[in-house]
Amino acid sequence: MARILIVDDEETIRRTVAQTLSAEKHECTGVGSGKEGLEALEGGGFDLVLLDLKMPGMDGRELLAAIRERGLEIPALMMSGHGTIEDAVEATRKGALDFIQKPFDRDRLLLAVRNAVSHGSLVAENRVLRSRIPTRTRMLGESEAIRAVRALVTRVAATDARVLVSGENGSGKELVARLIHEQSPRADRPFVDVNCAALPDTLIESELFGYEPGAFTGAARSTPGKFEQARGGTLFLDEIGDMPLSAQAKVLRVLEERQVRRLGGQKTIAVDCRVVAATNRDLAGMIARGAFREDLFYRLNVFPVRVPPLRERRADIPVLARHFLAEFCAGSGLPARRLDPGAETRLAGHAWPGNVRELKNVVDRLAILADREEIGAGDVERAMEGPGAAVPSAGGGGGGGVADLVRSCRTYEEFKEMSERMFLEARLKANDGNVSKTAEELDMPRSNFYKKMEKYGLK
Repeated sequence: MARILIVDDEETIRRTVAQTLSAEKHECTGVGSGKEGLEALEGGGFDLVLLDLKMPGMDGRELLAAIRERGLEIPALMMSGHGTIEDAVEATRKGALDFIQKPFDRDRLLLAVRNAVSHGSLVAENRVLRSRIPTRTRMLGESEAIRAVRALVTRVAATDARVLVSGENGSGKELVARLIHEQSPRADRPFVDVNCAALPDTLIESELFGYEPGAFTGAARSTPGKFEQARGGTLFLDEIGDMPLSAQAKVLRVLEERQVRRLGGQKTIAVDCRVVAATNRDLAGMIARGAFREDLFYRLNVFPVRVPPLRERRADIPVLARHFLAEFCAGSGLPARRLDPGAETRLAGHAWPGNVRELKNVVDRLAILADREEIGAGDVERAMEGPGAAVPSAGGGGGGGVADLVRSCRTYEEFKEMSERMFLEARLKANDGNVSKTAEELDMPRSNFYKKMEKYGLK
């Protein structure tokens, strides 16, 4: 069964095509203009689109071009009652898989749809296979702790059980969630991630459950939520501990009933996605304080996976550092660099409160600052004292820190941005990576703090 979007300005055509395809167990949605079609496709969740060649406003050719410009990898079939051979050639050149003449021959339509859906499945499978290679290379290390995580991932991925991933900020929780998806039977379907901490409380429900026109100010069209967008795939609820209680109750209902109702909507929509959640919070303590629902915890915690902090797998630090260094140099066009034994020992001896994310930031900094092929322990010390370290007090002695920053920045704007990055990272470290606590101390909305983390590569 495929979910198919039919874009045609004639209602009778939409109805006829939908009836024909619905008889073959396909789920069909019809819209009457190219603009509506593009909006629906941007919402996600479709496996195939049928486009009418000639429509008022945005016609089929323009819509197909817009689909490709946005990088939407969805198979498309072009339809027309007035088409010529030239039209068919142009449509296929622009990316349509087939050209279907109206009035339809039923068998011809079904064959074209069957071929297009099969093609889409192959494209998705190839995309998954391509994505698996670089992702797996990032889960490096041979410590007992990381081998145990890999074994758990392999075991649970083969099932459809819900997973709760716990670990400190920067330890690799999202990577674990992606690996579970990519090794699962759902790997050819979407992986949809939601950062619950980065969304304001007023928006999280519309993001998760979708909405209908008029549900709130600015809701102009039907929009599927993340549960619908993850249809057939995996929904990753990152930082679930930061989700407000009101949204927790609704998520619990979706997990129990396997259906969702959009905000402002009357009908329920079946949900078919695996849920993987992650947190850096002590959910047991939050339950005791009444800040997290106990029933939701048990729904999510079917299979727990704890990602160890970097300090618990120090033997992996040199392996990760060498990988990050080679990756950054190759991707940035820099000469190849290598770490000498002293540098690796210094890196392995650091506490890394920011975990793998912090290690990668320091290694990237080393690659940029290095003026020779071999990087030593002294270079590591300087990189740790530069941007990203705690800001020294005004008038403090010695070089490094702000002094190095002033020398390295070419403009005032660059200095301001790097200073802000240093300050935010220092405060985050002082709070052991607790985003909510840091944002509260700085009197900054949590969603704004997450945006700055993303801007400066702190996340």
